[in-house]
Amino acid sequence: MTLRSKEIPAPQVWLITGSSRGLGRALAQTVLDHGHKLVATARNPAQLADLAERYGDQVRTVALNVTDEQAADSAIKAACEAFGRLDVLVNNAGYGNVGPIEDTSLADFRAQIETNLFGVINVTKAAIPLMREQRSGHILQLSSVGGRVGALGRAPYSAAKWGVEGFSEVLAKEVGPLGIKVTIIEPGGFRTDFAGSSTTIREGRPEYDSTIGTVARFQRDYNGVQPGDPVRAAAVIIHVASLDEPPLRLLLGSDAVHIVEQADLARIEADKKWRDLSVSTDFATGGGLQVYPWDRK
Repeated sequence: MTLRSKEIPAPQVWLITGSSRGLGRALAQTVLDHGHKLVATARNPAQLADLAERYGDQVRTVALNVTDEQAADSAIKAACEAFGRLDVLVNNAGYGNVGPIEDTSLADFRAQIETNLFGVINVTKAAIPLMREQRSGHILQLSSVGGRVGALGRAPYSAAKWGVEGFSEVLAKEVGPLGIKVTIIEPGGFRTDFAGSSTTIREGRPEYDSTIGTVARFQRDYNGVQPGDPVRAAAVIIHVASLDEPPLRLLLGSDAVHIVEQADLARIEADKKWRDLSVSTDFATGGGLQVYPWDRK
């Protein structure tokens, strides 16, 4: 299938959460280098001062903790006040620690889910009314390969990212008729500080050495040698934002493609294996296959 580029008057107005480092920083830089307008957000906007100094009125820096609903509303208002509209929202802010479920406190679970899931919900909900009024816009949700396959040692992170996937599928169906596009971006390993200073790694008790311990050791060795190039990822994301018919999901990185292909094939085979047991729960009198509202084209 050939994706057709949509003619969009340049420059676009972007808002990126988590712009201070990692993939968010690479994307912010690339967006500005392409001549677009940007509302760059971070919990500490002082970390974005160099962008403001270099790009002047092309960029606005805004303090944003995505777990704060009012701050999310204020960030969207800042985009509208500065540039008159919002064309592309990138929900990028997030983090994920490594540790066994048994030894991860409920407070840690809640904190990671608040940022990685409710942060996405907060900022998305704040942006929808503006995009609905514009009858246009593109929401890019930074999920993860861990949003398609349970990431060993990252249960809170995967729980949140699977939530982002489901939320975003529903979102795409609801806002598509309003002219708003949704794309879920699923990166594999990229050379950012996500696996470094942004991550707390705990091997857990000895009983988990063959599982969580292995992941922890791998994570430390993997940091800095991941296959993914953040600058190339940023270029791909900008391209996707220019498409008239963008994908609902897009894997980033050869590792992500390989992992998800293998997992999807295994899931299909498992569903086939247990199909007879699955369908045995219907009433004996039958009733035919139902077409649910979300399956209608």
